[in-house]
Amino acid sequence: MHRIKTRSAARGAGTAAVLAIVIALVSMASGCRSESAEQALRGDIASLQAAIEARDAGEMAKFLAEDFVGNDGLDRDGARRLAAVHFMRNASIGVTPGPLDVQMQGDHATVRTTVVLTGGSGGILPDAGRIRDVTASWRREDDDWLMTSLEWESR
Repeated sequence: MHRIKTRSAARGAGTAAVLAIVIALVSMASGCRSESAEQALRGDIASLQAAIEARDAGEMAKFLAEDFVGNDGLDRDGARRLAAVHFMRNASIGVTPGPLDVQMQGDHATVRTTVVLTGGSGGILPDAGRIRDVTASWRREDDDWLMTSLEWESR
């Protein structure tokens, strides 16, 4: 089960988009395994958000399937490395997702949302902000939901 123990705490056009997309798949809902598959997925998405806001690229990558693919052929390891670069560039990362549109198909799901991604030096106001429309595909493996693909486009 994907859960991180703490719930603590982008710039650039093309590369920041990847981080924005991963962050976009964040939900304010939390779930547990005794709840529905959708609630469990939303819980794992919330844990993914916590990993990103904690600036933990390794923990973030645990939510990506081995066969993960993003825009322009980005793979799982590339997404982890790209996130690590953005975490080094930004002392703080903020994510403001819109409502999640979750479409369940058995052990697969499609999640669509719009997200505002901010990053900066850690001051009161962010240094940068971007809006992205994102679509992610997820697959349930055992008790975990893993992201298999991610598509994003700028607004």
